[in-house]
Amino acid sequence: MVKCPRCGHDNISSTTYCENCSYILDGSPTGQKKGGWKMGTAKKIVLIIGIIAIALVLFSAINHFNKPTNEESLNVVVADNNVQQGSSHPYAVKVIYDGFWYSKAGEPSTLQEQSTQGRHTFDLDCAAWDKVYVLVEKNDDSTENMTVQLLKNGEVVAENSTTNSGGQVTINYQS
Repeated sequence: MVKCPRCGHDNISSTTYCENCSYILDGSPTGQKKGGWKMGTAKKIVLIIGIIAIALVLFSAINHFNKPTNEESLNVVVADNNVQQGSSHPYAVKVIYDGFWYSKAGEPSTLQEQSTQGRHTFDLDCAAWDKVYVLVEKNDDSTENMTVQLLKNGEVVAENSTTNSGGQVTINYQS
């Protein structure tokens, strides 16, 4: 007979669990671990952190090799499954004016500002599908004509001009 250390019930010697309270009895095969890992909590934590670190490195490597290039990400697939290749800077602004001028241009949430004199063409950081906003204003009292052109892949897609002293030109464009 084996006496249960928890409740004191007398059990048959071949019993693994107490018949009264289900406590695991000492000396039983289930009460002893054989062939198990004898590892402390700190070692288990280090092992888990190591596995997570290896998984993160593998995920990062897979993500890096599957990432499209900048030019590939600017391509557009249209409804008939044709790919229209974009360019890294499809839009440009051309200011035709010999005086002083100031501009804000680009995708409305990220406008590029510029202040200069004379005729000038500059690229915009916009994708081919972005809405484009252009504002150019004279910074002098000239009544000479100021023409502003919005170019997409080298072709004029919008144009506006003014002869007013201190005048401004605005272009809103979306393809």
